[in-house]
Amino acid sequence: MFGFFRKPDKHVQREGESAFRVRVRTARNGDVVELRLTKGNEISAADEGGYYVRKIIVSPQHLDRAVLEIWFDRTYRPTRKVVEGGELIPIREWT
Repeated sequence: MFGFFRKPDKHVQREGESAFRVRVRTARNGDVVELRLTKGNEISAADEGGYYVRKIIVSPQHLDRAVLEIWFDRTYRPTRKVVEGGELIPIREWT
């Protein structure tokens, strides 16, 4: 009932009912890579009852590498986000 009033995540943008968008900036050269994560392909069930995704990112410009991990609760709200070799870009900074 009260989930309606929760603030949206500042890094993960919902795209319809089945997908999410995120942008990662690589640490080495600052390349920006946009990812589209879908419930059917990339996101899988986690052992603790929610959902989980792990993506290895290779930037097309400099071949920088980063690893993105996101944990979701049962309603697909992000609960934890980790990027190794880069950082998530807040949605307000997307242009």
